[in-house]
Amino acid sequence: MLSTLLALPQAVMAENPAARITGVRQEESWHSRFTSRYLPAQVAPIDLSNSNRLDALLRAGRIYLSLQDAIALALENNLDIEIQRYAPRIAESDLLRAQAGGVVRGVPTSVTLGPSSAANLQTGGAGGVQGGGAAGTGANGANNATVLFTGTNVPTYDENVFLQYTSGHRTSTQPNSFSTGIPALVFSNNVLTGGVQKGFATGAQLQFAYTQTTQNSNNRVSEINPFTNANLSLQLTQPLLRGFGFAVNNRFIRVARNQLKISDLVFKQQVIATVATVVNLYSDLVSFNENVKVKRQALALSEKLYSDNKKQVEIGTLAPIEIVRAEAEVARSQQELTQADTQSLQQETILKNYISKTGVNSPMLAEARIVPTDPLRMPENEAIQPIQDLVAVAVENRPELAQTKWAIENSRISLDGDRSLLLPQFDLIASAQNNALAGAVNTLPLPGTVNFQRQANAAFLGGIGTVWTQLLSRNYPDYSLGFQLSIPIRNRSAEADMIRDQLTLRQNELRQRQQLNQIRVDVQNALIGLQQSRATYLAAQKSRVLQEQTLDAEQKRYALGASTIFFVIQAQRDLSQAQATEVQALSTYNRARVSLDQATGQILELHNVSLDEALKGKVNRGPDPIPAVTQEGVALKR
Repeated sequence: MLSTLLALPQAVMAENPAARITGVRQEESWHSRFTSRYLPAQVAPIDLSNSNRLDALLRAGRIYLSLQDAIALALENNLDIEIQRYAPRIAESDLLRAQAGGVVRGVPTSVTLGPSSAANLQTGGAGGVQGGGAAGTGANGANNATVLFTGTNVPTYDENVFLQYTSGHRTSTQPNSFSTGIPALVFSNNVLTGGVQKGFATGAQLQFAYTQTTQNSNNRVSEINPFTNANLSLQLTQPLLRGFGFAVNNRFIRVARNQLKISDLVFKQQVIATVATVVNLYSDLVSFNENVKVKRQALALSEKLYSDNKKQVEIGTLAPIEIVRAEAEVARSQQELTQADTQSLQQETILKNYISKTGVNSPMLAEARIVPTDPLRMPENEAIQPIQDLVAVAVENRPELAQTKWAIENSRISLDGDRSLLLPQFDLIASAQNNALAGAVNTLPLPGTVNFQRQANAAFLGGIGTVWTQLLSRNYPDYSLGFQLSIPIRNRSAEADMIRDQLTLRQNELRQRQQLNQIRVDVQNALIGLQQSRATYLAAQKSRVLQEQTLDAEQKRYALGASTIFFVIQAQRDLSQAQATEVQALSTYNRARVSLDQATGQILELHNVSLDEALKGKVNRGPDPIPAVTQEGVALKR
């Protein structure tokens, strides 16, 4: 232990871990290794600039955006992920605190879900539901890594050097001056105390100290005056019951290391939630744009019907009232087109805000229109695994389960401190001290004598060199070995902590089982939703084909005079509704696919997302090339 204390200068000169955690390296000078521990560490200011990828995708006021680029932009710019990047560094600072013997402060474990779709802004429908609850917030139950520690205190592992110097003057009046020959003794004292103390993982506290007192007085009886009295001491206090052992005294470090793992899992959970949100927002934008096309086609049909009726009225083959009906249908189609276009603009605003740091605060970004380059697709065949295999994959990949496991482990670690606190306080106290005394022969006259020559012990004559010779030679040693015992008669506080922490542990274990059950429910519901949405899309697709055939037949009958404009308008409306239903069904299928991928924890792998790249905020893959566009600026399907 003493060798550890003597190695203090080397420990002081070790690399400062604060620079590694903050990411900011301070300017170095010859004294930096000694003074850096006493200066506040500087954390780099936040960076609100967007990644270059956004500029690379912007052309002529349009952002040509593929799904992979949307995900990459979110990984680089999304503020939810940017906020969560600080969590691992917070956990590292907690570990640094625990390694010094401090209580860990806990790490944030909440996950922010993304915004809802623009469909909710208008209709309040289910279009903005994020992932079917698969992501969770991580802020409740066993996932909350913030621990209120009970149990015994942990020693301070950081070495502490102390130094004290006092200079004083003291007067002591004498009620009987016969022995001293003077009515009052006057002392001038200079006291220097210094040393180092440190705690160890066994619970031991060690102090190595040096005390030096130099005194000058008017005492005529003293043989040596002035004199220097010094001692060099080493004292060890080792708990043998309460507070004893590595398991008790390194529990904060073990918890802090587990919290590092928890913070990484929380970051992964945030990335999963963000990627799922981006995929849903992108799919909704594509479906809204397709809906705009559907409404535009419906308006074109209405305008053509209006134009044809107007010509027939002019030549007298149709009643004028039919123009009014056709014109009303044009107005209704225009209204639906405006609503669809407005919904698409709202969705663009939501997506732009989610994949950038500045959002629509940037005029250039606010005015730019997003052109999605990836259409929604329905696979020919659905590769569905058995439910048991999907649940097994979810149990392996879902970060919430791993968070719960480490949180339960932290609860068990906390019980070590509670058990120790139940024990009596029984400590071993050992000390060793070397004493020294040196000074000059007192030259003050002895009361009642003339020219009296004092004969002081030669061993005590000298200066500071004599003092250190005596100390190092151990001429006047003191030794002591003892025990101190403290037994609480009613140990109710420690008993209550032990009971409560065990009850909390049992609650967390039950929540873990509840979480496992919920994961199975999430996977099964997502699988059912996927199958249902696929069947719905196939039915909507068939319905749209039939409505196209119905409209074509009705238009031919109308041209032959076998039908009325009412039935033509009705057929046009039915076709428009069937097309919109097909678009919505395809969007619902893509959402169901995202829900299943999120429920099984596979969404990052399926979209080629690297957690290392997400943590760095830099995706290595370059932006997708801008596809060829039509004269209207609409990207052609690749």
